[in-house]
Amino acid sequence: MIIDKIENAHIYKNISERISKSFDYIKATDLKTLPAGKYPIDGENIFALVSEYKTKSEQEGKLEAHKKYIDVQYVIEGEELMGYVPLGGQRILDEYKEENDIVFFTGDKSFTKVSEGMFAIFFPEDVHMPGIKTGESSPVKKLVIKCLI
Repeated sequence: MIIDKIENAHIYKNISERISKSFDYIKATDLKTLPAGKYPIDGENIFALVSEYKTKSEQEGKLEAHKKYIDVQYVIEGEELMGYVPLGGQRILDEYKEENDIVFFTGDKSFTKVSEGMFAIFFPEDVHMPGIKTGESSPVKKLVIKCLI
């Protein structure tokens, strides 16, 4: 897992070409005016998902992980807590669904506040719980770029 401000994205561009292209997309796109939806960047190799929602309580959240895609999550507007724990020892809530590339868990985690202009990168070994409220429930607009491994 990596969490940082978008102005530091250059530090992480050499992790992979697809992560580099994700940062290029973030910097080249007027994300505040982009409506919710799916946007191709490089077919199914890299695509963007824009969503708008209200943050929820920890009890409403689910720990999740992916096998085929790396998540680059960028907060366009608002702020949320993102939970994290290394994969291992969690109890599976819902078995892996290949069509959505997701498995849900329950278990311990720690939270970090991710605010507007910040991003988090979650690799397959990073179990995460995004979208959690920092106090009161509040609106968030977020971009999630899925990078095929």
